[in-house]
Amino acid sequence: MAAAILRLPESRTNKYRAGVRAKGDTMKAIVRTRFGSPDVLELQEIEKPVLEDNQVLVRVHAASLNLGDWHTTRGRPYIIRLIGLRQRARKDRILGWDLAGRVEAVGASVKEFQPGDEVFGMSIRTLAEYVAVRDIGLVRKPPNVTFEQAAAVGVAANTALQGLRDIGGIQPGQEVLINGASGGVGTFAVQIAKVLGATVTGVCSTRNLGLVLSIGADRVIDYTREDFTKTGRRYDLIFDVAGNHSLSAYKRALKPRGTLVLVGQTGRKEHSILPFFKVGLLAPFVRYRLRSFIAKRKKEDLNTLKEFLETRKITPVIDRTYPLREVPEAMRYLGTLHARGKVVITVE
Repeated sequence: MAAAILRLPESRTNKYRAGVRAKGDTMKAIVRTRFGSPDVLELQEIEKPVLEDNQVLVRVHAASLNLGDWHTTRGRPYIIRLIGLRQRARKDRILGWDLAGRVEAVGASVKEFQPGDEVFGMSIRTLAEYVAVRDIGLVRKPPNVTFEQAAAVGVAANTALQGLRDIGGIQPGQEVLINGASGGVGTFAVQIAKVLGATVTGVCSTRNLGLVLSIGADRVIDYTREDFTKTGRRYDLIFDVAGNHSLSAYKRALKPRGTLVLVGQTGRKEHSILPFFKVGLLAPFVRYRLRSFIAKRKKEDLNTLKEFLETRKITPVIDRTYPLREVPEAMRYLGTLHARGKVVITVE
C-alpha cells in the first residue's frame, strides 16, 4: 500500500500534515473486545492513526507485553474497569506500551527523526502495524540490537532504572536484593543495579538460578528452598517485583534506614493495588524508607538505556516470541507468571 504512506513530497521535507489520513488507509491491530480471558483479544482491521504535529508514525516491527496488558485484558483490579468506562473508543482498546520499528512519517514540528530511521521506545496502542508516537517517547535503535530486543526495553527497563536510581537512591557498593529477578523487570533490574555499582542478590525459582547468575547477579536465592527475609542477612535496598511478603517481613531483611521499593504485586494471589495504598499510609510511620511508584516516560532515561544497550552493559532477556496474530496465546503465557524475561510480539 505504498500510495497510502502519509507524507508530503521531498520538497516539503517529508513533513506530515497533521490531521490528514488517506481514505481507506487501514492496518491490523489487536483489539480487546471486552474484559475477560485472552480470548477477548482479536486481530482486526482498523484505521491507521492520524499524526499530530509533534508525533512520529512508526511502522512497528516488534512490541512486547507487560503485566499491565494482562491486567487490562482481564479488567482486574476492578478499578481498571472504572477507568475503562471513559475509554469506549476502539482505539483505546488496543493494548501495548513498548515498540521498535521504522519511522514512516513525521509531524510538522518533529526535527529529530526522518522517514527510514530505526527507533524504539514507549507509547500506547503498540500492538498494531502502525503507531503514532510523541517524539519524546522515541530514540534511535542501536545497530547492535535487534528490533525484538529493542522492543523488550520500554516499560520494564524504565521501571528498573527509575526504581533503583531515582526512587531507591542506589549507591555504588550497596547490598541490593532483587525479589523477582528472573521476570521482565527483574532481569533488567539485576543488570542495571550492577551497572550502578551495587552487589546484587537475585531471588528466583530453581530453574532460573543459572539465568540470574548469567546476567550478573553476585548471589542467588532459590525462593522455593529459602526465605530471604529469614536468613539474617540484611540489605541496603530491596527492589521488590514479586510482592509476596508482608511489610514486616521485608523490614527484617533491611539494614537500619534501608530502602524498600515496591514496584509490583505479582504473587500467586489475585493481583492487587492495595499494597500501593498501604505504602502511602505507612511510609511516614516506619523506621526505614518505604516507596512505591509507576515508571514515567522520559526521553533522557530512554537515551540512558540506549547507551547501556550500545555498550552491552545490559542485554534484554527474551523468553518467547509470538507473531501479532498469536497475541492471545502470548497473553495466556504471560499470565502464568513464569515468563523468563520478556514476551515479545513480532509484527509481520
